[in-house]
Amino acid sequence: MLQKSFDSAGYAELQAMFTESFLWQFILWAILTSVAFHVIAGVRHLLMDLGIGETLKGGRRGAWSVLVLSAIAAVLLGVWVW
Repeated sequence: MLQKSFDSAGYAELQAMFTESFLWQFILWAILTSVAFHVIAGVRHLLMDLGIGETLKGGRRGAWSVLVLSAIAAVLLGVWVW
């Protein structure tokens, strides 16, 4: 897909594929949601490296915040894709 996107005709083909096919839109949404979760969880771990949320209570609060923020990101990405 990356190689096709460099060519203008290939880019138009990919754009049509993503706008017309629900399956490809779902795959794009799933990949973007996975990346968003990974980034949010990574920020949590970076904050833990700084000493924020290292306790049991802080760890649980951080885990729940990652889940909630990831769910919000999934909804927002769904709105953007569709």
